[in-house]
Amino acid sequence: MPSLLTRWFIKATEVVDRRIGWDKLPPWIGLSVLIGVRDALREHNLYDSYRGHPPAAPAHTPAEYLTVRTVDGSYNDLSAPSMGMAHTRFGRNVPLDQGHAEQPPHLMDPNPRAISNELLRRDTFKPATTLNILAAAWLQFETRDWFSHDTDPSRMIEIPVPDGDEWDESTIRIPSTPADPNPTPGDSTFINTETHWWDASQIYGSNQLFQDAIRTKDKKDGKVRIDADGFIDLDPSLLGASGGADGWWLGLELMGTIFLREHNAICDRLEAAYPTWSPDQIFHKARMINAALIAKIHTIEWTPAILGHPTLQIGMRANWFGLAGERVKQLFGRISPSEAISGVVGSATDHHTAPYSITEDFVTVYRMHPLVPDDYEFLNLAGKAEPQQLAFDSIHGGANSRGVLKSVGISNCIYSLGVAHPGAVTLHNSPNFMRRFDRTDGHVIDMISTDIIRSRERGVPRYNDFRRQLRLKPATSFDEISGGDRDTALKMSEIYGGDIEKVDAMVGMFGEKLPEKFGFSDTAFRIFVLMATRRLKSDRFFTVDFTPRIYTPEGIAWIADNDMCSVLIRHYPELEPVLRGHTNAFAPWPRLGQEQR
Repeated sequence: MPSLLTRWFIKATEVVDRRIGWDKLPPWIGLSVLIGVRDALREHNLYDSYRGHPPAAPAHTPAEYLTVRTVDGSYNDLSAPSMGMAHTRFGRNVPLDQGHAEQPPHLMDPNPRAISNELLRRDTFKPATTLNILAAAWLQFETRDWFSHDTDPSRMIEIPVPDGDEWDESTIRIPSTPADPNPTPGDSTFINTETHWWDASQIYGSNQLFQDAIRTKDKKDGKVRIDADGFIDLDPSLLGASGGADGWWLGLELMGTIFLREHNAICDRLEAAYPTWSPDQIFHKARMINAALIAKIHTIEWTPAILGHPTLQIGMRANWFGLAGERVKQLFGRISPSEAISGVVGSATDHHTAPYSITEDFVTVYRMHPLVPDDYEFLNLAGKAEPQQLAFDSIHGGANSRGVLKSVGISNCIYSLGVAHPGAVTLHNSPNFMRRFDRTDGHVIDMISTDIIRSRERGVPRYNDFRRQLRLKPATSFDEISGGDRDTALKMSEIYGGDIEKVDAMVGMFGEKLPEKFGFSDTAFRIFVLMATRRLKSDRFFTVDFTPRIYTPEGIAWIADNDMCSVLIRHYPELEPVLRGHTNAFAPWPRLGQEQR
């Protein structure tokens, strides 16, 4: 229970936020307000979907979980072994009785395809000029670590096709989300097929079969399978299966390749330091170090790139290093038990008001498909070839992505994504290729309509109710959430029958006015500011067990000394000229001029 002083602080910051806005304040004051907002969210917006009755965890010996991560995510919390493990329920950021799955006919009100056609379809490409396409690939790479609902083709949802639509059938059929096999009566709950933890399960897997497949064939070392040409030495569809093979494309294969290669580089360092260790010891320690490096990159590089407000530039680094700063932490370690002063990493573990899990609301706010362009230009670092123009379909799927990586070259592909912009997360900017998308199971779907259905189907409140649950003011007019365009406001009103309460959460978030230098909405940010620290604060391997004893001194140094730029240069040294002096790999790279070559 927070102290009286803490409760007064939280209440005061919420009042200031509502009346002025944290983003309108000087950075250090705004950061103080955000800390209060986050603490209020911790108190009011974490709900246990198991209602205190978690499932049992599989049996493991202490040697399998005390100092390493288990493959299924169990035993992270030693007092609640099933917390956050694969095949457990998503949590909620709204009360369970506010998260009921919508049923027909309300499920189709209004028609998701009409929303896709009139409000979300990309008319002209709107770039996010503060980012590069690597940022879009990174986000998809990360979400595959955190969650996947899977689909149930035996229970199809049929979206009626509006009159005059170019779709060649009367309905768009999409597989439903699988039902919770052991639901609590009265609750709408769904299962995460991946581990909920920030443990790099997108490359290491959430089951033993997957993890065994990525390791070298004879398992005589702790390494993963990379061939002599530097590519993932297994069917990319296996890695694509983590979160669904449908989304596998060149950007995702690049990220998987880079961090599987990083795993092997960490193995080399550990083998040199601990020559008597077994291959399994090397593998599991390298996995932990790699996962922590990925979490660090996301926290202090990707997030400040997409949320460029000055307050967030301070706040996200403070999440990792504390307000005392990186230099103090390097020289003296933690100087305070406070997460504000010395960072979340290495602090005490705390789940706050509910057991840890990824939430349905978190999944919804990370629906950022507009980041993905329809068209790509592939350049040559040495300037020896003409740029190659390719549509997304040409770089989608295991065969296509690998073919382009081989013909263009990995470093050229990374460079090409590094200098190009993704799309802005806004209305009228969702990729056109997604609106008629061939799934690997043979179904052709509109992924943008499907995004709308998924939030409704899984019980995420509509936009205004969502804001109310986060103690934010609801929108009172369509002009507020139309991206500043009067015609869009009129069209939105027409589609939603003049009822602003029907506006879907994703649509409202895409249309609302953004804080300065933000790449996504302030509504989405409320879930982010809560869950970004929670993914660290609840995980003992980022808190009490983030120590040299658990990670090894070499592992702690590896995490401290590296960032995305150093990782890229280690594996692709030909990128060094373009990355020299570049401080954030997800900000647009300079194009190499002839004088730089």
